[in-house]
Amino acid sequence: MLTKQRLDAPLKIKSVSESGEFSGYGSVFGVKDSYSDIVVPGAFDASLKQWQEKDQMPAMLWQHRMDEPIGVYTKMEEDDEGLYVEGRLLIDVDPLAKRAHGHMKAGSLSGLSIGYSLKEYDYDKEKGAWMLKEIDLWEVSLVTFPANDEARISDVKTALSKGEDVSPKHLERVLRDVGLSRSQAKAFMSEGFSALKQRDADDEAVIETLKSIKTIWS
Repeated sequence: MLTKQRLDAPLKIKSVSESGEFSGYGSVFGVKDSYSDIVVPGAFDASLKQWQEKDQMPAMLWQHRMDEPIGVYTKMEEDDEGLYVEGRLLIDVDPLAKRAHGHMKAGSLSGLSIGYSLKEYDYDKEKGAWMLKEIDLWEVSLVTFPANDEARISDVKTALSKGEDVSPKHLERVLRDVGLSRSQAKAFMSEGFSALKQRDADDEAVIETLKSIKTIWS
């Protein structure tokens, strides 16, 4: 199982203001997703407490791209339904945030997806699902599709383990979805790990992404 994972949910927007503020749910309890995962109530408690102690919030990203934050979260808590969030898109200073805002209002941006590390889980045979009991939350992204199967490193890893072919175009798209820019993804595809290490040795985001990519071949 990968250290960093994603879990998608329908974008349940409760409100969107003209100033870019919105509220909704980043995760819903008790719902089995397409990867047979079910989030258990209380799964976010420890992580949210740690963020509060640091006086910080998980990042608000565009499509899980670590180099494209588009706003800030102002509130994040568990309630009876799931992970409730309130945030503000920085529409006055970020053209991408303004674009996302327009799509949210129009209903064409249809998903939220959490990026997390899984700390405690078990398998429920009756439900046929993995019960996610403790989640280390590190970002909540606005995503176009709430269940984008292709944008998953885990899919690539599974395909490789089965001896299936993975197209270069598919793999490049996955690399971009986990945080690499277009030029970085192309450099990786043509020259491998060494190209990124030489160009981006001091970029912590790239270093973390490389660690995730390496799990494909582990």
